[in-house]
Amino acid sequence: MKKILYIEDNEDTAEAVQAILNNAGFETEIALNGEQGIKKALSSDLILIDIMLPDMSGWDVFSKLNHKVKSRFAFLSAIPVSKERMKELKKAGISDYITKPFTKEDLINRIKLILK
Repeated sequence: MKKILYIEDNEDTAEAVQAILNNAGFETEIALNGEQGIKKALSSDLILIDIMLPDMSGWDVFSKLNHKVKSRFAFLSAIPVSKERMKELKKAGISDYITKPFTKEDLINRIKLILK
């Protein structure tokens, strides 16, 4: 079973995404801020990160964890990005950028693609 860590400060959103992913057969853990996420990140196959966190940005979390863990990374955010910015993010090591709101099916399909 693939393990996903979701770093999201909105507890309702975090629990909803966790339920979707657990029902799809993933083992999902939640962290409610960047520092907590960094501490929990070591054994995850995928780390989903919200951009706007209370203690640091999602980019800061990625920067601290990239090259330290073997996980794949994806942002899950309400803030859209341009195609040019997405190219830069992929070069940096971000597998995907999923924009909120999303459908359950889209989220699950994109995560399956990342973890293939």
